[in-house]
Amino acid sequence: MAESVASAAVEDATKQAMKCVSPYLRYFFCYGKIVQDFGNRQYDLKSRKQRVDTRVDEAKRQIEVIYEDVEDWLKRAEKELDEAQYLQDEIDRVKCFKWCPQWGWRYCLSKKLAEKTPIISDLLRTSNFAQVGHRRSLQGIEFIKSTDFMDSESSKSALNQILEAIKAVNMIGLYGMPGVGKTTLAKEVGKHAQKLFDKVVIFTMSQNQNIRKIQDKVAEMFGLKFRTNTEEGRAEELFRSMQHVNKILVIVDDLWEEFKLESIGIPFGDDHKGCKILLTTRQQQVCCKMRCQEEIQLGILSKDEAWVLFRDQAGLEDDSSKEVAKEVAGECKGLPLAIVTVAKALKDRSLDEWRDANQRFKDSTHLYDEEVLGDVLEPLKLSYDYLKKGNNQMTGNHIQMCFLLCSLFPEDEEILLELLIICGIGLGLFPNVYSIEDKRKRIVEALKKLQKSGLL
Repeated sequence: MAESVASAAVEDATKQAMKCVSPYLRYFFCYGKIVQDFGNRQYDLKSRKQRVDTRVDEAKRQIEVIYEDVEDWLKRAEKELDEAQYLQDEIDRVKCFKWCPQWGWRYCLSKKLAEKTPIISDLLRTSNFAQVGHRRSLQGIEFIKSTDFMDSESSKSALNQILEAIKAVNMIGLYGMPGVGKTTLAKEVGKHAQKLFDKVVIFTMSQNQNIRKIQDKVAEMFGLKFRTNTEEGRAEELFRSMQHVNKILVIVDDLWEEFKLESIGIPFGDDHKGCKILLTTRQQQVCCKMRCQEEIQLGILSKDEAWVLFRDQAGLEDDSSKEVAKEVAGECKGLPLAIVTVAKALKDRSLDEWRDANQRFKDSTHLYDEEVLGDVLEPLKLSYDYLKKGNNQMTGNHIQMCFLLCSLFPEDEEILLELLIICGIGLGLFPNVYSIEDKRKRIVEALKKLQKSGLL
């Protein structure tokens, strides 16, 4: 009995002594166990990192944003594995001295392994991520792909004016005639504005407004899934969602008439101080009706700028058709849409075909060539047709007649106002207006509306 008590006492004393010296003795006498534990943890971490890497790669293919803690874990794991590999190389070198171990070297290595193992274990413990990323809201394909932005004086000036204006005011109007490049410029503004705003979104209004389609596009950009089905309910959901984003630029392209943005769900003014609006329109009066604080006109290209654009789009490398090409480019009157459309249609054509096209331009028979100018005539026709819709039908008819009357004057010739008024009265414009002075006022007003509509 006394022997067993003594034996237990000795064992207990030994354990207590080992607690004091074990960290040091363990490095000497438990080297094999320490190496094995380290190797197991190293293998587990390597396997776990491979699985997390696989999940991250899959998430990126699904255009998800990877969480910061996941990215941080991967960096830490990479660092620890690099250091672990260095220690593993040290272990292999120690093995080379198996029959004549260097005890000081082994002790230091054992200590390093014992200290590294719990760090790796802690990384393993924190690697169970429920999700590695989340679905990002879309950026907008309009701002990812390259635009056909023409670096002309008028475009650069308008771009700079808009970028300055969005820092100071809430509503900006960009207006100009059809085909002058308003949409392209608006997209270029959107690209630049992504550095200034949390979110930039663009949608097209056009004449036939589809509110639900616009709501779907805007909601998609903000990562919102509608829970209601009515336009009003969806507008409220979108309104609340956008209020949680600090700085937003909304580009409303091709606006034809006054429109209440809240019908879509766009918070603006007192409802959202950080939401700025850029609208594009063919008609200056739309800017006025929308109470734009800044109105910017986009003009046509200069003669030299028009030629550079035409030459590049037509791929003209030799001088054989240079002179006739310059004449054709001049017929496009500085409109980028017309220049690009005509240049592409005549690209790789023979000199005779260039001459034929030039003659058709001069003879005005090109107006019936839909293959060449269909894309140009369509927006012009829309603006012409809208003269009726934008006014009452009777007034619209007479404004259209006034436009057609202007087209009878020789090309590039200044139209004398008094002569135009005399011709208009002679043709019976505004028959319900009886005094000549009143007729004169009506015709002058019609000309102003044509100019503001971008047709003159």
